[in-house]
Amino acid sequence: MKIEVLVVPDCPNQHLAAERLRQALGEAGLSTTGLTTRVIADQAEGERTGLTGSLTILVDGRDPFAESGAAPSLSCRLYRTPDGPAGVPSLDQLRQVLRAAADTLSGFSQSS
Repeated sequence: MKIEVLVVPDCPNQHLAAERLRQALGEAGLSTTGLTTRVIADQAEGERTGLTGSLTILVDGRDPFAESGAAPSLSCRLYRTPDGPAGVPSLDQLRQVLRAAADTLSGFSQSS
């Protein structure tokens, strides 16, 4: 599994997202999973990478929090969390996404 966090320069939520992702990965037994951050400098690069607001989390190249019809954007992104709109998904939301991705990967490797 590969996790990439797409951010614009000086994204105020970048550090909190990394902290929550590391915690969720550790709790899921995935602490060795690669986690990278990529700074997106312009709209064209944002469109190529699938940035629909800063920050965008990609798990194996896919945005698990994608909302239908969201256009590429360099603006701040808001996530729908149980506590209301936030700049980063909740720890529980991240755990769920990582568990689902790990289950998909283990199911894929068993069927190979």
